[in-house]
Amino acid sequence: MLRRLTVTNFRNYHAASLETDAATVVLVGPNGAGKTNLIEAISFLAPGRGLRRATLDEVAFSEGDGSWAVAAEINGALGLATLGTGIERPAGDGIIQRKCRIDREPVSSAAAFADHLRVIWLVPAMDTLFAGAPSERRRFLDRLVLAVDPEHGSRVNALDRSLRSRNRLLEEPRPDVHWLDAVEHETAELAVAVASLRAETVRRLDAVLAQRRESAFPSAEIALDGWMEQLIAVHPATELEERYRAVLRDNRTRDAAAGRTLEGPHLTDLKVIYAPKAVAAADASTGEQKALLIGLVLGHARLIAAMTGHAPILLLDEVVAHLDPVRRRALHDELRQLRTQVWMTGADPALFTEVAADAAIVEVRSGRLELKTRPH
Repeated sequence: MLRRLTVTNFRNYHAASLETDAATVVLVGPNGAGKTNLIEAISFLAPGRGLRRATLDEVAFSEGDGSWAVAAEINGALGLATLGTGIERPAGDGIIQRKCRIDREPVSSAAAFADHLRVIWLVPAMDTLFAGAPSERRRFLDRLVLAVDPEHGSRVNALDRSLRSRNRLLEEPRPDVHWLDAVEHETAELAVAVASLRAETVRRLDAVLAQRRESAFPSAEIALDGWMEQLIAVHPATELEERYRAVLRDNRTRDAAAGRTLEGPHLTDLKVIYAPKAVAAADASTGEQKALLIGLVLGHARLIAAMTGHAPILLLDEVVAHLDPVRRRALHDELRQLRTQVWMTGADPALFTEVAADAAIVEVRSGRLELKTRPH
């Protein structure tokens, strides 16, 4: 639980602070006031680039010196702690490096924050997940995995770098075979590691979703569309590594012509089935897809709670605006059962009447925060 949040030179916030011990925090205010910006700041307490996938310089206050900071006093898995992250004023060489601290002591990356808390989110940009490109579902999948294993992101990035190295070698008229062998050896190890954790997370999450049949939010059946992921459960990792190395070696000519590697977990898709109708999620209605996505995120939160012993902080951006009163009440009931802290945003305070008595209502206007009501 976040007990105090402080942002400095972040988006439209020059300096703002909010102190609350409420399980539900509702940010209300007009569009453009900074509601999403505030929960984006919280999302930087997780590994990765935050809920907008912004670059480090993009989130800096436009009238500042290029630096920014987010700090939170939390009561997390290891008790009370202070987490902080941000960037200093860019140096003359233009190099920007994110810094992370726990109790004011430097740590190597935001992955270390996961010992204290996990953060997941649902934002409007995810509404097109099921009908969008496979790359979007892969990114969503990797965020699911990252909340389970905070080192997953570094392995995905390492795999991408290894694949780019292989592609550059294949561009040469006569590539060095020994270098190719070495790069493909590394690529296969990383590929199997990434695919294994994805497959394990999907297997666990699918089991959790199967238990949610009676929820107001429709259940999903999920699986991975990739030959490596399908074989992981029945073949040892070393065997799959050798098999993928053979695939890479045999496909060098084809991949060179294509300018990219045409097989591997970097192309895996996440298949989602709308269970009540047994149809692909992409074929469900817009409303059904929204409800399905909410169910997926709630199931993911339950999975994290079961695996770590602590439910993640949830960031829900403009979620209730698209729900009828029945589903709004159902969402609030499920969130209470999770026993975690939830940050929600919305322009209309009337949409939060079901939780008003139990929530901290914060008015956001032009980068300023005012705590209007506390839980009764």
